[in-house]
Amino acid sequence: MGLNLTLFMADWERLGAFPVEDRIDALDDTVWPPGDDPSLRCGRSRGWRWPPDPGAGWCAEYEFFTTTGSYRPHSRAGDGWADMRPLVDAPVRQAMDAFLGGLIWDADPAEDPARDGGGGFFPPVTDPWHPHLLLVCPPEAVERKVAAWKEVEPCLDVLRAPFAAECEGWTGRPDVFEDFALLLREWGGVVIEAGGRGWGLVGVP
Repeated sequence: MGLNLTLFMADWERLGAFPVEDRIDALDDTVWPPGDDPSLRCGRSRGWRWPPDPGAGWCAEYEFFTTTGSYRPHSRAGDGWADMRPLVDAPVRQAMDAFLGGLIWDADPAEDPARDGGGGFFPPVTDPWHPHLLLVCPPEAVERKVAAWKEVEPCLDVLRAPFAAECEGWTGRPDVFEDFALLLREWGGVVIEAGGRGWGLVGVP
């Protein structure tokens, strides 16, 4: 079975009230309380899923429209960006780096914030084959990504030619530029929603 991505946004202060080792479970248990019908997870509409308890609205889960829950499209998009970025002019490249870094791409994987649990906010990765986290983006990082996305979005079409040169038709890369751009736009919507609330993002397998 492949790796999946479950993406949450959360009020970092509320989440921080839980013990470190309980924070990942707290997100899942809040959005999907124990005792809920597991079949509800299948076939629900995509987008944001809010907790059924109105008093628990300090976090939400996002299901991407452009994927089937798998992490693979995100990973492939990140690898695609790594391939094409040398062909992109510096201003757009820097904005894309700022936007995608820590979400679906890292210039240096050893500096991935998820490896140390976001500076200790979550348990660190102890087994590289079974990571606890796929991404950690605290509120201050989300704020920077919102600013980066506002620079990136008007320039997306500039990436079409670099994509065609380095990704199109290659196994393990996004199939077509439109798929790549749609996924980036979804991420843009995610960071804008979280940033507007002053919340952070966390992705778990």
